[in-house]
Amino acid sequence: MSTGSMRAGMTIAVLGATGMVGSRVITEAGARGHRVLALSRKPASEDPNVTLIAADANDPSAVREALAGVASNRAADAVVLTVRTHPVDQEFLIGATRTVLDIAAQLGIRVLVVGGAGALRSPDDHDLLVADNPTYVPAEWKTTAAAGIAQLRACQAHADADWVYLSPPALLEPGERTGRYRRGTDTLLTSADGRSWISAEDLAVAVVDELETPAANVSSRSPTATNPRQREPVNGHCRGRGPKSPPTP
Repeated sequence: MSTGSMRAGMTIAVLGATGMVGSRVITEAGARGHRVLALSRKPASEDPNVTLIAADANDPSAVREALAGVASNRAADAVVLTVRTHPVDQEFLIGATRTVLDIAAQLGIRVLVVGGAGALRSPDDHDLLVADNPTYVPAEWKTTAAAGIAQLRACQAHADADWVYLSPPALLEPGERTGRYRRGTDTLLTSADGRSWISAEDLAVAVVDELETPAANVSSRSPTATNPRQREPVNGHCRGRGPKSPPTP
């Protein structure tokens, strides 16, 4: 995909379509007039602009067929990977990520991976990753944070895909859509009281914004941070981009 502004009316594939983030990305993209391919083991939506596709993120054949397009739907212009498991399954997550990156690279499709905040640097100690900072990642969430870092490493190791790794703030939960956020670097952003939070609705805004107008100031394969903002708290998410694919008309 080109790193310039993408055309209106894209076809956006969302893997993990029934999850907290994926479902909101579908809503946001649909509200902006984009067609959405909702990929999930058990997809569900009543939106006429959403095409439901039953597919496992670790099934290369099913993912390829969905992204490449068939008679019933257009090929995807971009794919958003929001897959997560509870409890965390790092092997599944890495496998799904590699599958999507491989297929997207072959098809020339841009990938946006919604990851975790663990790969960001702590705001009070830049030598300490958020994943290792108990202020933001309690012990019971360390395996989840570690899986997110492993997912980022899988993206960085991919030689051919055009990808963006977007990491939400330390706390992500359902809430209100304000449509406001700000970008940062590779350090977690917090509000004045130290809170790092965003609603899933505003994270979806940031996701679709990035798909519509990819940021031009991201160094190849070097994680940077983008930081969505709610009315009060300021939030952070990490992002990296791989080599660019040839522009698509």
